[in-house]
Amino acid sequence: MKSDLQWMNAQVVALRDVTPTVREFELRPDSGFAAAHEPGAHLQVQVLTAQGKVQTRSYSLVGEGDGSCWRIAVKRLDDGRGGSLAMWRLAVGDRLQVSAPQNHFPLDLSAPGYLLVAGGIGITPLVLMAQRLAAHAKRTGVPVKMLYGARNADEFGYLPHLREALGDEGVEAHEGAAPIDFAAAIAALPPGGQLYTCGPVPMLEALKRAWQAAGRPIADLRFETFGSSGRLATQSFEVRIPRHDLTITVPADCTLLDALDAAGVQTLSDCRRGECGLCAMDVIAVDGEVDHRDVFLSEHEKKSATRICACVSRAVGTLTLDSAYRAES
Repeated sequence: MKSDLQWMNAQVVALRDVTPTVREFELRPDSGFAAAHEPGAHLQVQVLTAQGKVQTRSYSLVGEGDGSCWRIAVKRLDDGRGGSLAMWRLAVGDRLQVSAPQNHFPLDLSAPGYLLVAGGIGITPLVLMAQRLAAHAKRTGVPVKMLYGARNADEFGYLPHLREALGDEGVEAHEGAAPIDFAAAIAALPPGGQLYTCGPVPMLEALKRAWQAAGRPIADLRFETFGSSGRLATQSFEVRIPRHDLTITVPADCTLLDALDAAGVQTLSDCRRGECGLCAMDVIAVDGEVDHRDVFLSEHEKKSATRICACVSRAVGTLTLDSAYRAES
């Protein structure tokens, strides 16, 4: 199962550097009509890498739309898989293909309180959430708080917009590597309150632990990931699939899922962000180490290294995987 996307042509009509490493792109569909979107929505974008490969990337929509253009922001990753560098090479007037807005990270306005937590480029889907929740708070009095972490002061993209919406007291900016006191922020959230978060996997895992330790329902923790983060450096690795009598190499600029598809190994996928678990495959053996970059598998599953989410997770060394293929009897 794969998402049935409807692609359309669009043009880059404006560029703006939000931080030294984050660039905002204003995209106008050829139709001149950019469909409205709700908080948490994203676009799929097709980009051409320097190696001539067409890659599909998901980028969160930033802020309210104006009916004619969409805005996305892309963090430059020099050691990534090439998608961000391809986007940064675009100039005003360049054209590309995009999807209509999709949303796997919707905002629920029925909770008695909200906590938003962003790390780095993870701020992008939370900008519109903060703006909508600020308006909601003025109408209803429902409290909203945001925690925003970045490596240094230069990387606080959209901070003025957030403070304009939520006020100085409504946004806590945390600079550097010092851990954020998630437990205290969660304790201040009313019972039944919801937490919305986007950022690197280690931050999301820390939030999950704090949320569970507080006895909060897991359904009230809503998150979106970006699949570029991991514990280990991104590098090529080898995969063996005995049922296909096949050994392949997954390049550093390619996902395991894409490499399997290219080799003719049938796979299942949907979100491609390590959230839904549809692409999870059984690991038969590991000669090296698995670098889990998903938020779907449990801590126990990750430690046992018996499954891997092929859309975002990687390895160092060699993996032996089971596939869905079964020979006809």
